[in-house]
Amino acid sequence: MIRLLITDDEQIERDGMQLILTKNFPELIIEQARNGNMAAQMAKEFKPDLILMDIKMPGMNGLEAVEQIAADDPGIKFIMVTAYDTFDFMRQAIKFGVKDYLLKPSKAADIVMTIGKVLKEIEEEKRTLESSRQEMQSTRSLVETDAVTQLLFHHVHDVRVDQLIEILDIQSADEMFTMLVLLPDGEDHFYPLVKEKVRQTGNGWVGALTGNQLPVILFRKPGQSFRGQASTLAREILSIAKSGEQENWFVGIGSVYESLDQIRQSYKEALMAAMDTAIPSKFRFYSDVPVTGDLSEEPFADQQEKELSDQVRHGEWQQVRTRLMNLIQHYENKGTDLLQSQQRMLEVLWIGSRVMREMGIETITPLYSYQTYQYRQLRSETDALLDRMKQTYASHNKRTEADTIHQIKQYIIDHSNEDMSLDTLATKVGLSPIYISKMFKEKLGINYIDLLTECRIEKAKKLLGNPEKSIKEITYEVGYHDPNYFSKVFKKVCRVSPKEYRRGILGRAN
Repeated sequence: MIRLLITDDEQIERDGMQLILTKNFPELIIEQARNGNMAAQMAKEFKPDLILMDIKMPGMNGLEAVEQIAADDPGIKFIMVTAYDTFDFMRQAIKFGVKDYLLKPSKAADIVMTIGKVLKEIEEEKRTLESSRQEMQSTRSLVETDAVTQLLFHHVHDVRVDQLIEILDIQSADEMFTMLVLLPDGEDHFYPLVKEKVRQTGNGWVGALTGNQLPVILFRKPGQSFRGQASTLAREILSIAKSGEQENWFVGIGSVYESLDQIRQSYKEALMAAMDTAIPSKFRFYSDVPVTGDLSEEPFADQQEKELSDQVRHGEWQQVRTRLMNLIQHYENKGTDLLQSQQRMLEVLWIGSRVMREMGIETITPLYSYQTYQYRQLRSETDALLDRMKQTYASHNKRTEADTIHQIKQYIIDHSNEDMSLDTLATKVGLSPIYISKMFKEKLGINYIDLLTECRIEKAKKLLGNPEKSIKEITYEVGYHDPNYFSKVFKKVCRVSPKEYRRGILGRAN
C-alpha cells in the first residue's frame, strides 16, 4: 500500500484533494497535515511514500518543509501544489528533488495524471526493491547453509568459511553453541518453519536438512543465560508441531564454546544429547546426559571421519565394517563404559547416514533398538544397522538413472527464465542440494549457477536481435530483475554490453 500525505493550510483544499484521490486511487492510504511543521512531524510517524506540499503556508513554508523532510528521509517523493509558476520556484524545487508540481487551481484530470505518474514510479520502485530483497534473502540462505556445512562437517567449498561469515555480516558473540533438531521422517515442510524461528532470534545460522537432522549454530545473547536462551528457542521450535504430535521431534543442545574453530565439538555433543529421545521435555543439554566423557580425546579423529565418509561415498562397505569393528574393539580394550561406547558408535553411524543423504539416498536415521549390556551385542547390533545402510545404498544405485546430469541440465535450460536457487532445483529433481553441487563440480567442472547464467545469456543474445524489444524487457524475460545487474553479467560473459552487442548484430544484418 502506498502512503500519501496532503499538506495545505486550507481545510477545503485538503479535503477537495483527498476526495479526488480517493475516487481515482482507492488503494491509497491518505493523511493530512495543516502546515509545514506538522508535515515534518507526521513524515517521521506516518512514513509517507509521497507528499503533496503547498508552498505558501504560515510558519515553515513548503520548500523549507521539503528540505527538512528530505534530509531525514531521502526516499520520500514530493509534488508541490502552488500558485507560483516561476523559474526561481522550479529551481529550488528541483534542488530538493521534487518530482513535479500542480498549479492552483488545477483540473481533476490534471491532478490525476500528475499524481498517477509518480504513483506508478513508486510502485515500480517497490516491486524492484522487493525482488532485490528476495534475491538477497535467497543468496543469504545459501551462504548460511554453506557456512554451517563447512564448520560442522569439514566440507571443502569454493568460498572459504571466513569469506562466508563476512558475507553473512552477523555480529558474532564471544560464545556460541550448536543445536541438533530432529524432525519427523519425511516431514521436510517443517524445515522452513524451523528456519524462520531461528531467523526471528537474529543470532543463528541454520544448516541443510539431512534426512531428519537439522543443525543450527547459535550465538550467545548478551545478558541472557545460555540455558535460558537455548531452552526458549528449543520450546519455540517444538511449538511448531501440532498439539500431541511432538513425539517424533527432539532437540539436542551442545555446550558453549568461545570460537567457531571449536563449534564442531558442540555439534558432537548435540548428537550425544539427541541419542535418547524418550524424555518428556523433548530437548536435552549435553551437560545433562548421564554418561560423560572427553570427546576431544576420541580416536575417531577428523582424518578418520573423512576416510569413513569417502568409503561410504564409494560404497566400500567391507572397509567401513572393519573400521567400525576396530573402533568397538578399541573401546572394549580401553574399558569404556558400554553405554558411552554405544553413544559414540551411534555418532559414527550418523556420519555415514549423513553422507548417504548428501548423495541423495533416502535412508532411515540409524538407531539402536535397545541399550546393550555386552560388547558382543553392540557388535551384532552395529553390524545389523550397517547392513541395512548397505542394502539401502545398493537399492538406490539400481534405481538411479545414468542420465541424472542430463536431466538436471535440461531442467535448467527449460526453466532458466525462472527464479532458481539450488534448493529449488534440488526439490524439482528429488536430490540433495549438496549432492547436486558436488556432482556439477566433479562431473562438469562448473557450478550450477554457471550453467544457469550461460542459458540466460544465450537467450538474451537471441532476443537482442529483435530491435522492438527493449533491454529492460529482455532483462525480465531471461530471468533477471535488475537491468543494471543484467548488463554487468552480460558484459562479464560476452566482453561487450547488451547495447554494444545489439549494435553489432543489427549492423551486420544491414
